[in-house]
Amino acid sequence: MTVLIPVDSTSRDECVIASIEENKSWAFVKLDGGKIASIEFVDRREDILEWIDAVVVINDQEYVWPFMDEGIIALVAPTQKSIDEIIEAFLFKDLHDFSV
Repeated sequence: MTVLIPVDSTSRDECVIASIEENKSWAFVKLDGGKIASIEFVDRREDILEWIDAVVVINDQEYVWPFMDEGIIALVAPTQKSIDEIIEAFLFKDLHDFSV
């Protein structure tokens, strides 16, 4: 499973979720067995050649329709900020579904 998160830096331990308009990088998180297998930071989402299962955004005002048109699930992290918090909420299905 793969999750894409717009973030404010490429520092794994310091970055937090950012708006799509203002993000400095994208965190491409690969999950395996309910754990983070790897995190890759890319400047442009178009640089990711693998399938993206879900994108997590900072609020429900984000422009996620291009993702949804590609069949990517769009989720909102209402209170989670760090990658670890977001992935934990993702695994426990605590993120809000954008389409609801």
